[in-house]
Amino acid sequence: MSEKSEMDPATRTELEAAAFRRLVSHLRNRTDVQNIDMMNLAGFCRNCLSNWYKDAADERGLDLDKEAAREIVYGMPYSQWKAEYQREASAEQQAAFEKARPKE
Repeated sequence: MSEKSEMDPATRTELEAAAFRRLVSHLRNRTDVQNIDMMNLAGFCRNCLSNWYKDAADERGLDLDKEAAREIVYGMPYSQWKAEYQREASAEQQAAFEKARPKE
């Protein structure tokens, strides 16, 4: 398909969904990558992704709470992921986060 070819909306949605599933799978496998590092480098993390998922459900009038959205992204309850994989952020990580944090 060339740049000039138009993609039908259903195919676009299928490709976007496949890319999302692959991203979620990748993040589930990379438990060594901490959310604070993702925030500091990319400006989003697993929690952001789960919030966006919940926002999309809300826009469609679907009943999905924050914890259920997180479980979709993390592949387990968030409390379990935190207990198994989350490490305390270093002073350097926290300082970088504060510096890059969006100003409200």
